Amino acid sequence: MISKIDKRDRAALFRERLMQAMQERGSNRSALSRAVGVDRSTISQILTSQTARLPNAQLAAECAAHLGVSADWLLGLTNRPERAAELMANALTMTEAPRALVDDEIFAWHQEAAGYKIRHVPATLPDMLKTRDILSWEYTPQLGRTTDQAIGAMEDRLRWMREARSDYEIALPRHEIESFARGEGYYTGLGRELRAAQLRHLLTLYDQLYPTLRIVLFDARRLYSAPITVFGPLLAVIYLGRNYIAFRDTERVQAITRHFDWLVREATVDSRDIPAYLEALERAL
Repeated sequence: MISKIDKRDRAALFRERLMQAMQERGSNRSALSRAVGVDRSTISQILTSQTARLPNAQLAAECAAHLGVSADWLLGLTNRPERAAELMANALTMTEAPRALVDDEIFAWHQEAAGYKIRHVPATLPDMLKTRDILSWEYTPQLGRTTDQAIGAMEDRLRWMREARSDYEIALPRHEIESFARGEGYYTGLGRELRAAQLRHLLTLYDQLYPTLRIVLFDARRLYSAPITVFGPLLAVIYLGRNYIAFRDTERVQAITRHFDWLVREATVDSRDIPAYLEALERAL
């Protein structure tokens, strides 16, 4: 946020930033004067005057447009030189989300956020916590004969992510893991032995990784969340199914982070209680 500054100081900042933009653009006074439709002496006066004089809004806008910066930046109203459309394009992106185990976009975001805390609300049980048998059951219809290779590549990347010293906090709807344990809904047709092995696998991973890995369960009848991932303070991603919507602006990343933290505060099963909860599910099989 830019604080209020004196008109003389603002004029000095305008001159400084205009000269900087001209140098970075490879422009000079003659070229700029021709581009914006004023005499060269007008540009010279703006750049050399020590008074509090500022150009009118039209001239400031023309200079900014020609030099590829924002008029707000020239006038000291923002510290970002990009134009509004460029800021929006950088702050919000939509990319294709392939239905596959190995997603280069997701892995690149994990690499970028190495060392930061990763917050995740998955659509189903998180792939990184599944056994090879569960992954094969789930992905073979999409991947066919390449399933084994894809699983191996994903496991290699998961090893990298664990070594990157990022904490993982996962908020999962309670009915999701209960449906899994009973083989209902999405998990209909999944055999009892595979489900039992998966629960034991979860228990083993949790014992090895806690508190670096933390899981909480929330009641989806009271709370709702779309599938999301928050990569530290850098990036927040909402999963639509065929696409990811990724936000990089601080305000939206913080808003989605607060949403995740709300799920954690309102969880019905705390991260410390997950082992006992999983053991109870396994006994009930």
